[in-house]
Amino acid sequence: MAMNITFQIGALAGTPIQAESITSASTGSDSSAAAAWKTPIPSIRCKIIKPETIEQKSQPTSPCRSPILSGSNGIRPDLSVACRAFATETLEFMTLDESKAAEEEKMYKEGKTEKEKGVPVYVMMPLDSVTMGNTLNRKKAMNASLQALKSAGVEGLMVDVWWGLVERDAPGVYNWGGYTELLEMAKRHGLKVQAVMSFHQCGGNVGDSCTIPLPKWAVEEIDKDQDLAYTDQWGRRNHEYISLGCDTLPVLKGRTPVQCYSDFMRAFRDNFKHLLGDTIVEIQVGMGPAGELRYPSYPEQNGTWRFPGIGAFQCYDKYMLSSLKAAAEAAGKPEWGSTGPTDAGEYNNWPEDTQFFRKEGGGWTSPYGEFFLTWYSQMLLDHGERILSSAKATFENIGVKISVKIAGIHWHYGTRSHAPELTAGYYNTRFRDGYLPIARMLARHGAIFNFTCIEMRDHEQPQDALCAPEKLVRQVALATREADIPLAGENALPRYDEYAHEQILQASSLNIDESSDDKEMCAFTYLRMNPHLFQPDNWRRFVAFVKKMKEGKSTDRCWEEVEREAEHFVHVSQPLVQEAAVALMH
Repeated sequence: MAMNITFQIGALAGTPIQAESITSASTGSDSSAAAAWKTPIPSIRCKIIKPETIEQKSQPTSPCRSPILSGSNGIRPDLSVACRAFATETLEFMTLDESKAAEEEKMYKEGKTEKEKGVPVYVMMPLDSVTMGNTLNRKKAMNASLQALKSAGVEGLMVDVWWGLVERDAPGVYNWGGYTELLEMAKRHGLKVQAVMSFHQCGGNVGDSCTIPLPKWAVEEIDKDQDLAYTDQWGRRNHEYISLGCDTLPVLKGRTPVQCYSDFMRAFRDNFKHLLGDTIVEIQVGMGPAGELRYPSYPEQNGTWRFPGIGAFQCYDKYMLSSLKAAAEAAGKPEWGSTGPTDAGEYNNWPEDTQFFRKEGGGWTSPYGEFFLTWYSQMLLDHGERILSSAKATFENIGVKISVKIAGIHWHYGTRSHAPELTAGYYNTRFRDGYLPIARMLARHGAIFNFTCIEMRDHEQPQDALCAPEKLVRQVALATREADIPLAGENALPRYDEYAHEQILQASSLNIDESSDDKEMCAFTYLRMNPHLFQPDNWRRFVAFVKKMKEGKSTDRCWEEVEREAEHFVHVSQPLVQEAAVALMH
C-alpha cells in the first residue's frame, strides 16, 4: 500500500483522515491495507475535527515510497510508537466538544489567559510570496511548506502585504490577488496569520532577497519633490519609506501619507473581513524601513553603512527641517533650528570618533544635544501615534490584535551615548530609558511591542563594539512590564542551531527577576521559511524548538522526552519536508 505522506503526518498531528482521500497503488492488497490504516489503534484517543475544516488534498501522480508503511502488513510497529508519542490523549476515541472549541477560539482572540502556558510560534513567509504580477509565487511549494509547518505545531504565518504591490499602479486601486490565494491557503491548513502592512520598500536591508519599490505613483511624487524622502546631512536621499516630516501634508496625489496608509488598511479590512479574527489574528503596522518604527539611519544599500557603524541622523529634508525650526523657536533658541548636529560623524564611525557621541564632553549631553534628541525622538513617537490611531479605529472590535515592530539595535549598547540607537530615533542612553516612552505610546492604543534580536547572546557579538543584545532585550522587557503591554519577539538573523533556539526559549520566558511570575512573550515569529529550514538537521531542531516553546516555562516535561517525540515526527514527515525543500529551491 502507498499513502500520501501528508496523511501520515496528519495522523500523527491529530488531523483526521477521510477514507476517500487515501491514495491506493494498483495492487490487489490495497483495500485491506487501507482498511488496516483506518482501523483505530487500541488505547489511542484522537480528536475528530469537523470535516469542513479539512483541506481536500490533490492526489499525487505517483505513490509515496515511504519506508514507514508496509503494503502487506498495514501499519508497522514503529509507526504505532510514533502515533502514540504524538497522540494528544491516550484513552478512547471522542469527538471535540464544539462549545470548548469556541471558547478556546475566543480566548485566543482576547489574548492568552493566566491558565495558558507556552509561546505560540509563527513563521515569516518569503518576502516574494506574492509576485510582481499579483499572483501567489511557487504555489505547489507553498502548499507543501504550509502543510509541513502545520504538522510541526506552528501556530501560523507572518505575511508582508506590500503597499508597492497591492496599490502599485494608481491611488486607491487595490489588487489583492496573490494575497487572497495565500490567506485562503493558510485558512485551509488551519494556520493563523500575522499580516504586516508593509508601507516600506523591500530591498536594501539585511536579508532582503528581492526588490519591491513603493507604489509607482508615490515614486513619481518623490521624483518631483525629493524632500519627500529621508535625507542625511550630505544630501543623500533614502527611498525606503516616505519621510515622516510630511505625514500630514497632502503630498501624494492630494492625500497625506497617513491618509494613504489608513485607506490601505481599511481596504484590507473590507476585502478580508471574512478572515479577520479567525485566520487573520494580528495586524502589524509598518512604520518605517524594514517595517520598523525608526529612521533609516543604517542603510546597507550601496555600502552606505556597515555593521557596527553608528549611522547618521535623517532629518535634513525640508519638511523635517521646517519642524526643527519651529521647535527651536518655541524653545526660545532659534539658532538651534537651522540644522541637525554637524559633529556627529559619518555612517561607519564609532562613538569615540565623533565630538557629538564621545563619552566625555560629548554634544549629546549639552543643552543643544538634549533639545535635538528630544525633538528627533518625539517626531518618531508622534508618527507612531498618528498611524496607530488610524489602525486602532480601522480594526477595533473585530478580533485582531495590533502590533508594532521595534528594531534591536544592540551595537555600541555598552557605551554611554548609545549612538546607533540615537540616530535611529530611540533616545536611549546610559542615563535615559528610550524604550519606556515607546512602550507607553503603544499601550495607549493597546498594541503589542514586537522586538527583534531575541536569538542573540552578548558574547557572540563583537565585544570591541560593546554589543549587548541580551541586556537590550532585558531593558525592553522591563519597559513593557512597566507599561503593562504584551511583548512579542523575532530573531533578527536566520539561525538554525540549538544554541540560538535555547536563547530564544530563555528570552521568551521573560525571567527578568523574582517578580516575573508566569509571564511569557505573547508570541514569537521565526525568520524565515526557506529551503534551509527544511534541511533534515535544521528541520529536526526546529520541530523540537516549536514543541519546547509550546510547552511553556512552567512545564515539568523533560526536554529529552520532547526531543525524542520530535525525532519520531521528523522520521515520518521526511518525504513531505523534502518535497517542500525541493519545491522552494525551484
